[in-house]
Amino acid sequence: MTFTQLEIFVMVADMRGFTSAALRLGISQSAVSHAIRSLEQELDVQLVERQQAAVEVTELGRRLLLRAREILGLQEAMRQDAAVARGLNQGLIRIGSFGPTSSLKLLPAILKAFRARYPGIEVQIDEGPDAAVIQWVADRRVDIGFAVLPDDRFDTIPLVEDQLVALLQRDHPLAAKRSVMLEELIGVPFIMPEQGCSALVEPLFAGAGLAPHVRYRMSQMVTVLGLVDNGDGITVMPELALPQAMAETHPRIVARPLRPMVRRRVGLILRNLSRAAPAVQAFAEIARTAAKAMR
Repeated sequence: MTFTQLEIFVMVADMRGFTSAALRLGISQSAVSHAIRSLEQELDVQLVERQQAAVEVTELGRRLLLRAREILGLQEAMRQDAAVARGLNQGLIRIGSFGPTSSLKLLPAILKAFRARYPGIEVQIDEGPDAAVIQWVADRRVDIGFAVLPDDRFDTIPLVEDQLVALLQRDHPLAAKRSVMLEELIGVPFIMPEQGCSALVEPLFAGAGLAPHVRYRMSQMVTVLGLVDNGDGITVMPELALPQAMAETHPRIVARPLRPMVRRRVGLILRNLSRAAPAVQAFAEIARTAAKAMR
C-alpha cells in the first residue's frame, strides 16, 4: 500500500469517477484504474462499484476512506513539520467555504494575508452549502472549513458576527418600520433561501411557534433578490450574505433588522487545532487577525 494509491482512492471517491479523478491528478485513467485495482487486491476487498453513470464507494470503502484521509492528513502534517524545521514554507491546505459570507466577505482578505506570508503553501478551496462544508471537515476532505457557530463537534475559531434581516420591496408597508417582528412576516408570500440559510430561518420561525407562507424555495441569491425586487415576496437572510452592491443593483429592496435582534456567528471549524498541520494552524491565526481588522 502506498500514499499514491490512497491519494488516488480518495480522489476517485470525491470525483465519483476514474476519468475525472485522472484529470484532477494529471495522470492517465489506466493509472487510476490500476491503483484502485491493486489496492483492492492488497486489502482483499471491493472499495468501489463501477457503474455506467458514476463510481460509487462501497459501504466498507466509505469506512476505509476515512482512514485514508486520516493517513494522508498525517503525511501532509509530517511534511509540513519537516519543512518548518528546514525554514521552508511548503505544503497544502484544503479549505471548505460556503456562500457569500465566507467566499466573498472573508476569504479574499484572509487569502491575501496568508499568501503574502506563506507564498509556497498551496491553497485549495471547495465551496458548498453550510452542511456540506461541515461534512467535509468531519470526513477529512478539507482541513478547515467556514461554518455557522457554535458547533460542539469541532474545535472552533469565531471570526465575525452579523444579524438576520428581512428583505422587502421599498413600497411594502413594513419597509416604513425601522425593524420588524417575525409575527409581521406571517401571512405574506415568503421566499425561503436555501443553501444553508433555511437551516437558520426555518428553526427561527418554528421556535416562535410560527409558520411562514413559503411560496418559493430558491438556492440562488440572484433569484431571491430578483423575486423580492419584483414584489413577489419577502425573505429573511443574514446581513453578511447580502451583496455589497445591493443598493446599486436592487435599489427597490430595503433590509430591516428583526426585532428582537437575531445574531449569527461565523467562524472556522476543524477536527483538532492542536494536532493540525502547521499550514492549517497558520491559516487559522491569520484568519483570526484578518477578521479583527474587518470589524
